[in-house]
Amino acid sequence: MAFSRLFSSLKSLNKSTLRNSLFHTHRPHHHIKTNVISSDNKQTPNVSWLSSLLPVAIAFSAGSFAFKTLDSPALCDSSNLHAESGLNYGGKDSTDYAVKGYRRNIPQQLIDELKDICKDNMSMDYNERHFHGKPQNSFHKAVNIPDVVVYPRSEEEVSKIVKTCNKHKVPIIPYGGATSIEGHTLSPSGGVCIDMTLMKSVKALHVEDMDVVVEPGIGWMELNEYLEPHGLFFPLDPGPGATIGGMCATRCSGSLAVRYGTMRDNVINLKVVLADGDIAKTGSRARKSAAGYDLTRLMIGSEGTLGVITEVTLRLQKIPQYSVVAMCNFPTIKDAADVAIATMKCGIQVSRVELLDEVQVKAINVANSKDLPEVPTLMFEFVGTEAYAREQTLIVQKLVSEHNGSDFVFAEDTETKKELWKIRKEALWACFAMAPNCEAMISDVCVPLSHLAELISKSKEELDASPLMCMVVAHAGDGNFHTLIMFDPSKEEQRKEAERLNHCMVHTALSMEGTCTGEHGVGTGKMKYLEEELGIEALRTMKRIKDALDPNNIMNPGKVIPPHVCF
Repeated sequence: MAFSRLFSSLKSLNKSTLRNSLFHTHRPHHHIKTNVISSDNKQTPNVSWLSSLLPVAIAFSAGSFAFKTLDSPALCDSSNLHAESGLNYGGKDSTDYAVKGYRRNIPQQLIDELKDICKDNMSMDYNERHFHGKPQNSFHKAVNIPDVVVYPRSEEEVSKIVKTCNKHKVPIIPYGGATSIEGHTLSPSGGVCIDMTLMKSVKALHVEDMDVVVEPGIGWMELNEYLEPHGLFFPLDPGPGATIGGMCATRCSGSLAVRYGTMRDNVINLKVVLADGDIAKTGSRARKSAAGYDLTRLMIGSEGTLGVITEVTLRLQKIPQYSVVAMCNFPTIKDAADVAIATMKCGIQVSRVELLDEVQVKAINVANSKDLPEVPTLMFEFVGTEAYAREQTLIVQKLVSEHNGSDFVFAEDTETKKELWKIRKEALWACFAMAPNCEAMISDVCVPLSHLAELISKSKEELDASPLMCMVVAHAGDGNFHTLIMFDPSKEEQRKEAERLNHCMVHTALSMEGTCTGEHGVGTGKMKYLEEELGIEALRTMKRIKDALDPNNIMNPGKVIPPHVCF
């Protein structure tokens, strides 16, 4: 119903209606009292809530747009509003650290209704709310935390929770494995955190079709343990602890994306609870379809701002017959990146190409009592038949020798290969072993593969010149580059230096026709770069979609779309 309602009023509007709506004078709300909460916990004077506009036609078609006013706040029209309220976080050129937001007391009626729905599977305990309001692997913070945490056990419960929150116009924050980087699960406006981790069953496995239907709370590692006896696996491998629902929401990928693609390539369809509580299925189980708008891809990467994912149908792969893992060293990080590019240009079907700089290798040595050469290092994985994997290994060994590489070694036994990839997967924890009293500012960008070596070289110059400890890791086969910048959170000058380095890396990537995030997502941390990357018209289109599907702005507000964007 939520999708169909978008078009129902199109016939009743004409050009004059459209013109009037575009220039309609904004009027404040009188029935909702709000306060702007600043980072020092002081309340500033009430700020008028601005009405926003609802498109009747989503930006999927090239047809005309028609709008009407809505009862949701818009923070995009007045620079004076930003100046007075401090609500500039995530906007263009924003440098704020803590995410601010609107917050009002949760109605007792909503709490009672949630208790009826969730029974004992909800909490208002401060420690539990604080845990859910502070990302576990991210330096991002918000001035507020969720008011309630609920743990639904079924799609029906999620629908009822969302419908109730929409009725009371209370924000919703979906929550999965808590491994996201860019502040996706922050609650800047308080609200209800929907923890999906109890919904983790495998609903159906179709071995012959090589697909599986799962609930969103299951982790990718748990899923692969379930699939292994069937000779199948799900090929995306982000950080340990990530859940399938969160992986869909952030459009993640991982080290295997160079061979198998990202999350958008491996999801067949979804079931999603929309802002009004309706449940939409985005497609069939067919491997391809030309039927209607691609709602699956719309939801993947929407970060909970358009709906709550309750079911996912995933494309599976056969476990490779044979694999070889290789490592080699280089005098400079540019040499290592050049080999990664040369490997891909040769058409070699690698399943992984991972790059680590000398600082990251040192951290791995410290954390794991290893004795690896502390120089830029490449790691490869080749899969296929035994003959094919070995043939590809020898071809890459020759490329390495032609680009100043050395110490080319490879492993074929299962345990040694697992140990090598375990080292790479635990890179973040190794950094904390090197700097135990620090936080990590973790950032990723992605550029066309031909620009990777230049991007890494330029960024590395800045990182090495900084007084902070900085590590580089990259999914070098598809141009995706990460930095881990360690800083003392008690020292403001260190945080600002970390942010400067992050800005430098992002703007360098954007200047090379790249993106501000290859796989971590936008959240609150990367909003400020979207206008430079995508342009204001693309952002206005996103906002039209958001306002159409979520007119009360309850779905993970304050994420993805910068607050200065309007239409």
